[in-house]
Amino acid sequence: MEKAIFNWSGGKDSSLSLYYLSREPKEFDIRYLVTSVNSQYNRISMHGVRQELLEQQAQSIGIPLYMLMVPEMPTMETYNELMEQTLKKFRKEGIDRSIFGDIFLEDLKKYREERLARVGFKGVFPIWKIPTKQLVREFIDLGFKAVLACVDEKVLDRSFVGRHIDDALLKDLPASVDPCGENGEYHSFVYDGPIFKNPIAFDFGDVVYRNYTAAAQDPAVHTGFWYCDLIPK
Repeated sequence: MEKAIFNWSGGKDSSLSLYYLSREPKEFDIRYLVTSVNSQYNRISMHGVRQELLEQQAQSIGIPLYMLMVPEMPTMETYNELMEQTLKKFRKEGIDRSIFGDIFLEDLKKYREERLARVGFKGVFPIWKIPTKQLVREFIDLGFKAVLACVDEKVLDRSFVGRHIDDALLKDLPASVDPCGENGEYHSFVYDGPIFKNPIAFDFGDVVYRNYTAAAQDPAVHTGFWYCDLIPK
């Protein structure tokens, strides 16, 4: 088997990708779940999920967690440098595959593959080009359980954050929103399913709004997100 790292976001696409790889025949020996964590707030980058819940996910899955600590708003140069240093460390351990849950964003896949090639890695994309309606349906039917941890205010209002990924949600999503949120419409937290030994227990906390200025863009361009704070029990 090829030694690999798995780029784990804690969300739906990561979970389904890991499930795909868990089926026989197994091609990869996954040595680490690698997650970018905001070093200021100790939360999963973009998703806003607390580090404690991330650690519980990894423990329930049974794969060691490696947290890449990144600044609150890193430049692309900073992020690339941190990731390259991390990949070089893994390369010394004989790891040369990096697995992602990407579905159809061609530019993102190309970026990843180009950065990986710099340090002798190859990218693996288990759910690439599978229709997103099919994927989210499969996710639900397999018994995965997840909630929307954050939503982009441009496409989804406050009422969506904290909702479970289920049939009711799929019916309520606007037609313009990808059902898997592949364009960044939402990010999720998965707390149960076939890849977990036991479910992750949490309570719902406050819903908060955060506004960001897009890096390297016009300072007048803002992106706002609604976040639901998920509190470990």
